Parts: sequence; C-alpha cells; structure tokens
Amino acid sequence: AAYLRKQNFEVETFGSAGKALERLSEEAFDLIITDYRMPGMDGLELLQQMPVKNASTPLILLTSYGDIGMAVRSMKAGATDYLTKPVNPEELLAVIHNTFAHRSEVSVPQHEEKETNPATPSKASAQDFVAGKSPQTKLLLEHLSLVGPTNMSVLIQGESGTGKEYIAKKIHEKSKRGEAPFVAVDCGALSKDLAASELFGHKKGSFTGALHDKTGQFKHADGGTLFLDEIGNLSYEVQVKLLRALQEQVIRPVGSTESVRVNVRLIAATNENLREAIKKGNFREDLYHRLNEFKLEVSPLRSRTEEIPQFARHFLDLANKELEKTLEGFTEACMHALVSYSWPGNLRELKNVVKRATLLSEGPEVQLKALPGEVLHQQAIITPAGGKTDLKELESQLEREKIVEVLEKVRYNKSKAAKLLNIDRKTLYNKLKLYGLDV
Repeated sequence: AAYLRKQNFEVETFGSAGKALERLSEEAFDLIITDYRMPGMDGLELLQQMPVKNASTPLILLTSYGDIGMAVRSMKAGATDYLTKPVNPEELLAVIHNTFAHRSEVSVPQHEEKETNPATPSKASAQDFVAGKSPQTKLLLEHLSLVGPTNMSVLIQGESGTGKEYIAKKIHEKSKRGEAPFVAVDCGALSKDLAASELFGHKKGSFTGALHDKTGQFKHADGGTLFLDEIGNLSYEVQVKLLRALQEQVIRPVGSTESVRVNVRLIAATNENLREAIKKGNFREDLYHRLNEFKLEVSPLRSRTEEIPQFARHFLDLANKELEKTLEGFTEACMHALVSYSWPGNLRELKNVVKRATLLSEGPEVQLKALPGEVLHQQAIITPAGGKTDLKELESQLEREKIVEVLEKVRYNKSKAAKLLNIDRKTLYNKLKLYGLDV
C-alpha cells in the first residue's frame, strides 16, 4: 500500500475479505488486489461474492502457491491476473499498468486521468499548490510558464521535499501534451537489475521472474510526459539506453530484438550535483546535456522564510479537513518557531510537522508545545523573542525540549520517560505542569 501510494494511487486496505466486501458494497473501485489465504474467506471466495457495484472490477490475486492449478482456478473464476509471493513491487506495478491498459473502457488509471487533465487538477496538485511570494519562487514560476508550452527536456534541481514533482506536473499541464499521460517514476526506488525493465519493458521469459510481457513506463507515457525523479540513481548501463531513447525516440524492451517508437517529453529531477557525478564517472556527460535543455532551480525553504507562514496556514487547512479539527491559526510563539527552523526536509517536512501539531493541539490555535523536539531545540538555542538572553530562561527552554523529545521517543509512556531522564515520576509530572505540557 505504501509503495502504491507513492506511485499516486489512492489505496484502502482491509484485514479480512468480510470487511472488504462491506466496503465494496458501498463504493466502486478501479482495482482490487487480494491475498489468496485469509482468515474466514479466501481470495477466490471474495471474487465469487463480489457486489454488483464492483462485479466488473479487475482483481489481482496474490498467492504463495504458484502452481498451475491455482492460476487456472483463479483465472476461470474471473481474476484478471495473479502473482506469486514474495511480490516484487515493481512487478506488481507493471501488472497494474497492464491491467488498466487492457480495459476497454479506460485507457489509463483514474488517478492518471485526473493528473493529466488541466481542467480538473489532480488531488496532489490541488493540495500542494501555493503560489509563493518570494523573489525566487516568482522567478521559478515565470520560467515554468515559458518552458511549459515548449517540447524541451527540463532538469529540475532542488533538495528533497521542495516539490519537484509538483513543478513537473505544472510543466506538463502547461504543455500541448496536457491531456496525455503524465507518468512519474522514482528512480531511487528502482533496483539496479529491474530499472531497464521498469522504464523500457520486457518480454516474457527474458530473465528469471519475467512471468509476463511488461509495458515499460516510456510506453505508458507515450504522447505525454515522463518524469524521472532522482535520475542520478540510474546505473551507467541504463543511462546509455535512456540517452538513445531520448535522441532517437525509440526503446527496446529487455529480451526483445525489435525497437518500439515512442513520443515522450522527458522531465528529470535530482537533489544531487550531477556535474560532480560526471567528474566521478557516475553520470554520462552527454546524457546530462541532453536532459539539461532547460534547468529550473528550486530554492530550499530556509532561503525563502517569508513563505513559511503562507505554507503553514495552507497545510493547517489541509490538516483541519483531514483530521476533522477546527484550528484557526498559530500562536505567535509557534509561528516564530516555525519561521526560525531551518527545515532540512523542506515543504514535505513542514507539512508533516503542521499535521502532527494540529493533531496534538487543543483550543483555537496550534500551540508551541505541539511542535516536535527538533523544531523546539533550534528555537531554544537562538536568542528568544524580545532579545532576552537570560541563561535560566534558555536552560528552561532546553529542559522543556528534552522532555518533549524523550516523551516522543517512548510514545508518551511517562514511566519510561522518567527513567530515561533519570528523574522520578513525581518530578516529571511537576515539570510537565510547569512547562504546560498536557500529555
């Protein structure tokens, strides 16, 4: 489920076939993936008892018993495909894409259709977009608007968590390919052995575990845009094939002797210095220049602190909706801490921190005490607001931060926290009251 969510699918999970059937009777789904062996009812029984609403929904069966008999029974019962465990996530993704590709009523999965239609922005686009006010962001958006309508390859350079995939989607939406597929691939998640298969596809039997023909991501993106995140992780051998695909617009699936023509615009992203990788012999210089027809630099959040309040309020709105809370904003001390923090994880980290703080806060505003230890620690070692340099106050702030850090580590078990802090429980309770830590 975690892997598929990272691929932009919306996923619901259930611990039994019975619970799944209840949910399936309420709503139609695009795809069902089920284990064969489950408590009470197995995967084939689930398939046979499918509610009318999901009667035609494709189903992929996972089984430890990879025998011909099981495959025949599952396919006869109406399963679309099956995989033997342990399941390779990339192979599963390939089977999913293949399943959608062969459905006559849909050409691409529903989540991809939403992402590629600029008239109906994807869930991710709607949630992640905030037009920043900093000079760096304004310049980035100007360049994005200029390069979007062209067919140039784009290299997006920026730290992890700065929103590189969102920028790639906006480029795609502004292009003439806006209604064609947008396919995102995390190169950091591809194993060295399967990267070529994932990108270019493979023929059945071309290597151990190749149980089916596989359509690669280049073919899935045909006519549209392929986004390769963390491209510096690709092996040298795959880089050679990628360069040929870009130059000649043809790919050759693993194990095939035939080339397949594709029409794909490539957008790549990296948080590495590719020029340094070239010097070390880890990245091809000719591929770098082919990718770098136009470079977009995404500044880290710490260099555009004027945008932090803007993003924080946006993420608070999202957290309120998701967690069914009604917080109206941030206390002055809390916002001061957010602006003062260096945000090594950038927007992704800020979003997570705001969501966590929203969950922990009571009352009308997000409280300082709801922030995680690392944010409070950095707040404590800078001069307090108002220019105070009182050593006792600094000591109290550091002590409070350490207590919060330990409580988080032990999941708010006060006995364990007192033991780690080398104080008794009564002292811990007194300090919790002193620092206003209602945990």
